[in-house]
Amino acid sequence: MKGCTWVFVATLLCQQFCLFRVTAAKREKKMKKEPNQYTEPFNATLSNSEELHGHPKILESPDPRITDPRRTWISFVHRPDDGNTSKRKCKGKDKKLRGLVGPPGPPGPQGPPGAPGAEVTREVLLQEFKEILKEAIERRAALAISAHPSQLPPLLLSLEEVSPHRRVEEAFHCKLKGQVVVDKKTLVELQNFQSVRRDYRLNLCNSTAATPLAKGAFLRGTGLNLATGRFTAPVSGIYQFSANVHVDHSELKSKVQLRARDNVRVLICIESLCHRYTSLEVIAGLESNSKIFTIYVHGLLQLQAGQYTSIFVDNSAGAPITIQNGSDFMGMLMGA
Repeated sequence: MKGCTWVFVATLLCQQFCLFRVTAAKREKKMKKEPNQYTEPFNATLSNSEELHGHPKILESPDPRITDPRRTWISFVHRPDDGNTSKRKCKGKDKKLRGLVGPPGPPGPQGPPGAPGAEVTREVLLQEFKEILKEAIERRAALAISAHPSQLPPLLLSLEEVSPHRRVEEAFHCKLKGQVVVDKKTLVELQNFQSVRRDYRLNLCNSTAATPLAKGAFLRGTGLNLATGRFTAPVSGIYQFSANVHVDHSELKSKVQLRARDNVRVLICIESLCHRYTSLEVIAGLESNSKIFTIYVHGLLQLQAGQYTSIFVDNSAGAPITIQNGSDFMGMLMGA
């Protein structure tokens, strides 16, 4: 009787053990289908870099209810891409494109017109240019003073006092007062001229005559001596001279038969040395049928300060000639 009882108990235990084996096998198959659902705590022997980049093997927990949050998050981050990421990236683009949908609206109304600009005249532009130029000159002067403090500062002229045209400091235009007779084979220096200043007061330079003159003649500077007919250069430079000499040779034509070598020379000489220094010279024959003819001399001479020039007439004919009053003598300083 006891033997039968032990057999029955053994059979019952064997059935229970087989049922437990079947249940455990089913549970194990289910755990293999969901490997990431249950994990066991971190292995303390692994470093963080090995855990993050090495993807350590995920071990199954003996107890399915026990989970590790950190290990679960790492598995979530490194899960394979299933195509949902591209959908999430496009969501932002969709939001940006939502405002561009639809046709553009009509243009807004035109704003009110602005105030008219200031009228810029030539005088205003010139004044602004003068101010800019004045500032540039002052700035340059300041730099020159700072670079050479021992020297005197350069002279600054007010722009209002500067004329748009350069002033001619030395110039004259005068006329011969009376007739001058030049004998045959004679060289004569023309003297006794007359001129008028800008205030129309007569200036004869050591002459007491007071003959009214035609307007237009001028005498600027102190270089010309009307009495002697000589112009003395106040400064060294290049000067322009010209002369119109009116020659009356009626007496020569009536008394002497003209020869081919009969002529008149008009010269503007330096220091009365017509052959030593360069001079302005014109030679004219006497075969003209008119009673009076004019000889014109024109050119440039370089003078040193203190040198003078004057007009000479050389009569190489066999009879005297007469230089008419009103003959011109002109000159001006061109530059240093």
